[in-house]
Amino acid sequence: MKILELKNVEKYLNWNQILFDVSFEVDKWEIYWFLWPNWAWKTTTMKCIMGLIEPENWEIKVFWEKWLTLDSKKKVWFMPENTYLYRHLTGREFLRFNGKFYDFEKDELEKRVEKLLKKVWLEKSADKRLSDYSKWMLQRVWLAQSIINEPKLLFLDEPMSWLDPIGRKMVKDLLLELKDEGTTIFFNTHILADAESMCDRISIIHKWHIIVESKKIKDIWENLEKFFIDKIENAEKK
Repeated sequence: MKILELKNVEKYLNWNQILFDVSFEVDKWEIYWFLWPNWAWKTTTMKCIMGLIEPENWEIKVFWEKWLTLDSKKKVWFMPENTYLYRHLTGREFLRFNGKFYDFEKDELEKRVEKLLKKVWLEKSADKRLSDYSKWMLQRVWLAQSIINEPKLLFLDEPMSWLDPIGRKMVKDLLLELKDEGTTIFFNTHILADAESMCDRISIIHKWHIIVESKKIKDIWENLEKFFIDKIENAEKK
């Protein structure tokens, strides 16, 4: 069952076209990986889906409705690559502040905050100010914030940036747990091995075009790195 559909999405920037006929679809309850070399405008694609910018030509459906409606926005969250956090707050205060945008009872919100702090291994640092957090700690608390409303569709832009192998393992386990609980996850990363181990399908965007659309990971028999490089090289020859 398709939870996200893009058809013929096109975007211009300063009179130059930066997305050409971008089309793909994401099924319910899967982890979908958006793969790209540098300067492929992958973040622009994600922002078009989220309604943060509007493409010139497009057909986008989220939860079977045209673009994001007010109701569907309550079931979606987006974690950008470059995060902005209120550094004067502690980790616990930051999660509590963001949770207040939803209709949680006070006790329910406190339970969610404590549960999320444990999930991202920050319970011992929960009362430190974010200004004292390292980059990898900030990445973790932002990830916790992005799932405080238990979204049904989660967009993650480079969620494993700044994380060491242990931190990446934590994120992978968390994403697989979210999938088992009914969350559809759309994310991108350069770390091929991490994504290969947990994703269901991929699309590859290169030079503003989709060159691989909704390919099942299990159908890629060769090494994923070789598959990716071969597709990029073949696209360069066209």
